Formats: sequence, C-alpha cells, structure tokens
Amino acid sequence: MKPTQKSTQLLIIDDHDGVRQALEARLNAAPDMEVVGCTGCWRIGLNAALTREPDVVLLEIKRADGEGLEALECLANQCVSTDIVVLTSYADADERAKARAKGAAAYLLKDIDTRQLVREIRSVTGE
Repeated sequence: MKPTQKSTQLLIIDDHDGVRQALEARLNAAPDMEVVGCTGCWRIGLNAALTREPDVVLLEIKRADGEGLEALECLANQCVSTDIVVLTSYADADERAKARAKGAAAYLLKDIDTRQLVREIRSVTGE
C-alpha cells in the first residue's frame, strides 16, 4: 500500500493476459492507484467487484466471448458504488454510445499514456 493519501482501488477485467499485466504494472506504479484484482473472466471480475468494492473497474468490452456489453450492464447494475471505465483498443462511436447508456462512466482507448489514464480515473472518481 502506498503511504499518506488514500489509494484509488482498481479492478481490471480484460481477456488479454499481456494487456492486463501491463495495465496492472502501469497503474500500480502510480502513487495513488492500487490494483486490487485482475482477471480475464468478467464473471470472476463481477464477483471480485462485489467482494472488494473497488472504486473503479477498468473493463474491455471487445471480448472474445462477445459478452462485453452484457458484462458492463451487470457490473453497472450490481456494483452501484463502483465506477466502470471502458478501456478498449478500438474507437467505435456506436459502441461508445451503447457503453455510456449501459452505465460506463468513461470510454477510453488503451493507447492512452499512464499519466492521462490516471487523470481520467481521478476525474471519474471525483478526486
């Protein structure tokens, strides 16, 4: 745990192992961010979110199982005190609109640099 300031707790749900690991390393290196869970399976992620109550879930909705929007909707409906940020590889205006309608607090692209990602997470959580 990082000293002094309360860390923003994050849960990462992305079915690409390398992306998940890189995001975890990037965000754990930020002074006020703490990754409390990381999984490729959105159902496991939902259970982790319900148990750990992170401040933010970073969710990739372009999934091999095709259930990204369903995952988002379930998370938004069941984890009402958690902000869900869609972090995806491909910009899609239609998907962005659907994600916002289903409860995403933000829709960001994965090529975002770490500083900007941290700023976006802070803006979502109001910090």
